[in-house]
Amino acid sequence: MGKMKTHKGTKKAVKLHKSGLVTYKFSGGNHKTSKDSPKEVRQRRTKGKLAKGMAKKIIKAI
Repeated sequence: MGKMKTHKGTKKAVKLHKSGLVTYKFSGGNHKTSKDSPKEVRQRRTKGKLAKGMAKKIIKAI
């Protein structure tokens, strides 16, 4: 049985840290943000962190 292939879309969307933490960028923060409140725009600038259970599945796909 061969090796599992890397899921390229997932690899580009998330970042795997040495500690095992998986982070991603929140969607909807690139353009057309004038309709959103400043708080919404500000909160989308931060990185999202995946829960441990979901992180295991993502690490397996990468």
